[in-house]
Amino acid sequence: MKTELKININEEKEKAIQLVKEQGRRILVCASTGCIANGALELIEEFKKLGANVGVLGQKDKMSVIPTGCIGFCEQGVLVVIPDRKITYVHVKKEDVKEIYESFVNDTVVERLLYVDPALNKPIVNNEEINFYKKQTRTALKNCGHINPESLDEALSVGAYAALAKVLEINDQEYVIKEIEDSGLRGRGGGGFATGKKWRSVYRHQGGKSYVICNGDEGDPGAFMDRSVMEDDPHKLLEGMAIAAFAVGADEAYIYVRAEYPLAIKRLRKAINDAEKRGFLGKNILGTDFNLKINIREGAGAFVCGESSALIASIEGERGMPRPKNIHMAECGLFKRPTLLNNVETFANVPLIILNGAKWFSSMGTEKSKGTKTFALTGEVNNTGLIEVPMNTTLRQIVFDLGGGIRNGKKFKAVQIGGPSGGCLTEEHLDMPMDYDKLVEVGAMVGSGGLVVMNEDTCIVEVARFFMNFTCNESCGKCTPCREGTKNMLHILEKIVKGEGTMEDLDRLEALAQVIKQGSLCGLGKSAPNPVLSTLKYFRDEYIAHIKDKKCPAGVCKSLKTITINPDLCKGCTKCARNCPVGAIEGTVKNPHKIDQSKCIKCGACITNCPFKAISCN
Repeated sequence: MKTELKININEEKEKAIQLVKEQGRRILVCASTGCIANGALELIEEFKKLGANVGVLGQKDKMSVIPTGCIGFCEQGVLVVIPDRKITYVHVKKEDVKEIYESFVNDTVVERLLYVDPALNKPIVNNEEINFYKKQTRTALKNCGHINPESLDEALSVGAYAALAKVLEINDQEYVIKEIEDSGLRGRGGGGFATGKKWRSVYRHQGGKSYVICNGDEGDPGAFMDRSVMEDDPHKLLEGMAIAAFAVGADEAYIYVRAEYPLAIKRLRKAINDAEKRGFLGKNILGTDFNLKINIREGAGAFVCGESSALIASIEGERGMPRPKNIHMAECGLFKRPTLLNNVETFANVPLIILNGAKWFSSMGTEKSKGTKTFALTGEVNNTGLIEVPMNTTLRQIVFDLGGGIRNGKKFKAVQIGGPSGGCLTEEHLDMPMDYDKLVEVGAMVGSGGLVVMNEDTCIVEVARFFMNFTCNESCGKCTPCREGTKNMLHILEKIVKGEGTMEDLDRLEALAQVIKQGSLCGLGKSAPNPVLSTLKYFRDEYIAHIKDKKCPAGVCKSLKTITINPDLCKGCTKCARNCPVGAIEGTVKNPHKIDQSKCIKCGACITNCPFKAISCN
């Protein structure tokens, strides 16, 4: 039965568009966490000193400077965009502002600040021709970097709350759930569980109090996809949560976000407050009888709180530790009531599916992995940053097209996908599409979307040790397999990188991994061995080189390095001996020196201080 809305969303959108138009021409300055760290706020102040109107709607001016969220091209920050001319300036400093201002007024281009394509070796004037953007399909991130995230009117001008209005007008929970089911949307937080199936399960248990939770506890090293949505387009997240709450019969929701994301928390609080004042959240939303109170809970940064039951325990005021899942949270979740939990990116896709239809979303991706996925592309690629691509995009396209290839002409070696719960993939997997099920088959996972590219100088064994160290430190300690198993796996890996490992240690690693996978209480423990298992599978020869040859093929592991002095180049100046902290260098003045390998700690002080380049490390 259709409901008549008391707030006309189309009229609200038209008013907002008019307010944006009255700003006149705009300059967009990335004001995300990364660019703020590089001086974005100082740039904005400089524009203000030159007479620019900064972020205020409805004031006609010669120039309006808009602080935006993440534009995505993080490698090139601080980024400044002239949208009407499709110009993007990169690595902008405070001292560049006056020149940009003058070029804006005179319709000229500051060529020295344009992005230079390394393949073409020339500056790109039209930002649509930059491969990093050209190869993407941005849906969840569509507004990020294009609007002021602290302005509700700017969000309304690009369609915010139109999907919620459509849902409340149709007033049919079954319609909403069916659209999500038909879209093929899978949870973007790691496991890839069917979103519509989860919603229907909670819907079946409605009656009385129900809750919706957004998991914004993004703990993977190097991952910042969810943070960007919360910082850059908070109203899209809130709208997605409101639609979900309507669908499952909930009237209260929580966003669980780690305290290390202060900018996201600030912008979310403002967005919630603004939306409540205008009738898009809170009581009688859009003039209907639908109510939704959204709360924010700050987490202390425990990786395990990304796991659903640990997250719920934390919201309830308990220590964030997993619970046995003998009862599903659809029936007994937060405060023992039916609860729906999805992550930020999952909710951000919901308004788009409602507005554009399930067929639109399912037309992208693969047969079992529909839509697009955001990734934090980091590591040894020329273009690091935040990307969004269809799920059928291959690793090769991500690394070599969007990423611009490997830095400094080095060779590609591997990519770690899925963070501490994922695995390492090799050159043979470069043409594999991003697909939930296919990645699991080869020992990796999409995870939340962390993607770390490694070159030929990366030690795979050290990578495995790094992730195991992270998991070991983040284990909550509740179950023995994870608490003791990860500790023992880490101990073995540390032995190997020190050159003290044995071939039997490889068997122990694999045996421990299976115990942890089968016996751990939660999904985080069960997936903890994945980086080790995948590297053993695809890079076993590197483990063997560390054990049998006592060599690190990449030359990374400090304990396996040998520092030597070339007697033909050594002049006997004694500078190396005088700077050695452990007295490992012997020799007399004007005669070649020698290093006592039993004393050497491989600190490299001798290499740094040698004026004749006579000392090398192999």
